Amino acid sequence: MAVQRRLLMKGNEAVGEAAVRAGCRYFFGYPITPQNEIPEYLSRRLPEVGGVFVQAESEISAINMVYGAAGAGARVMTSSSSPGISLMMEGISYIAGAELPCVIVNMSRGGPGLGGIQPAQSDYFQATKGGGHGDYRMLVLAPASVQELADCVADAFDLADKYRNPVMVLGDGALGQMMEPVSFTRPAVAVDRLPDKPWATTGAVGRKPNIINSLYLKNDELEALNLRLKAKYDRMRRDEQRIEIVDCEQADIILVAYGITSRICRSAAGLARTSGLKVGIARPISLFPFPEKAFSDLAKLGVPMLVVELSLGQMVEDVKLAVNGKCPVRFYGKVGGTLPTPREILEKAWAVLNNPDCEVF
Repeated sequence: MAVQRRLLMKGNEAVGEAAVRAGCRYFFGYPITPQNEIPEYLSRRLPEVGGVFVQAESEISAINMVYGAAGAGARVMTSSSSPGISLMMEGISYIAGAELPCVIVNMSRGGPGLGGIQPAQSDYFQATKGGGHGDYRMLVLAPASVQELADCVADAFDLADKYRNPVMVLGDGALGQMMEPVSFTRPAVAVDRLPDKPWATTGAVGRKPNIINSLYLKNDELEALNLRLKAKYDRMRRDEQRIEIVDCEQADIILVAYGITSRICRSAAGLARTSGLKVGIARPISLFPFPEKAFSDLAKLGVPMLVVELSLGQMVEDVKLAVNGKCPVRFYGKVGGTLPTPREILEKAWAVLNNPDCEVF
């Protein structure tokens, strides 16, 4: 039996290698901690496969370079961290309005403002609610390991092409910096075997020119665009909800977390078993579309949910909407780059069980 080769890589490096293997040949970005290993890796790796790496003069320039390459039909990616993503928001809205596929990686850090370089999950609203202007949405994937980072990046390029839409992979400083074994099990994608893009601006030889645009000065045309986009986002909600559910059927309480925080919750669940407490885990993998159906089903169990985030409370709002009052939902958050310990989470879980009406922070 063949042995699968595993490489010890930083999360940020795995992002870069996964992008290359997925057929990405263009990267435009600007350095910001804690994701700098992504452009560093791709600055070396892309020329090896005939690709192009450009360190732009700013995040604003980078996202508009992404717009141009995506419009020409290329698989293209950028990466940044929280305040850098904020600067890209206008361009992301343009890309969504022009219906162009691209991948955006955010290794988030604390805020607001410059904040710090430690991990945070306070970019949830920015990522899932459309941080830029207009009625647009991005598909948002939230990996929890270096292996899943690589897998999600590969998925992100396929989803971007499938829906002609930007896709964000939302990580954090800890996930980008940690080193874990990773396997690249999918065959590398040959650039000449990528999905056909008849809408791209590849030169109007023997056909009418393609127009890439998000400007509609006639009301009815702009309305038609928005309704078409909404129909696409509705398809995403129907077909792309992703979640991992662990030991919830007989649980006394369900811990809800995504990304790096979900790993700490797993340790808390293991610790709980020594005291006879049954703890389930619900881990959203797609943040948009949020796995509403799964949470609606979990709510029927009637046990409380404790949402744990590295924020002051963002995803918890979507959890409350999804369960629609069918079970208690409480929140525990850590900010400033501080991570909760498994024992702290377990103490909060006991507090909820001993007093379901308590407000936990």
